Amino acid sequence: MKPFFITIAYNLHLIVLPESEAHIDGHPVLTYSYSIFRREPSVLNISENYDALLQTTKKNNPNYLGHINFEQPGKVFNYIADGHEALSRAEVEDVIEEINRYRDTPQLWSI
Repeated sequence: MKPFFITIAYNLHLIVLPESEAHIDGHPVLTYSYSIFRREPSVLNISENYDALLQTTKKNNPNYLGHINFEQPGKVFNYIADGHEALSRAEVEDVIEEINRYRDTPQLWSI
């Protein structure tokens, strides 16, 4: 799975990066961990090296907002705000809703 871009309340533009990608017999396996980064709306360069964002230095990135882990998709999750800033509860709920929509709609996946 590739990164996807969402906009949630208050025009907060985000990049959601699945932290792993795996294929079994050509079929994608859904990841359970997603890193969240703020994206400036004027920056539309989708050729950016997103793998570099997931390196061990991601916590030093000023746009890093933490990550969401799904224990049971759609039911149990946790948000770890280990970046410079944190999402509010309402923002986390919006992000989770968007990730669930993405996970439930394979046509949106860029494989």
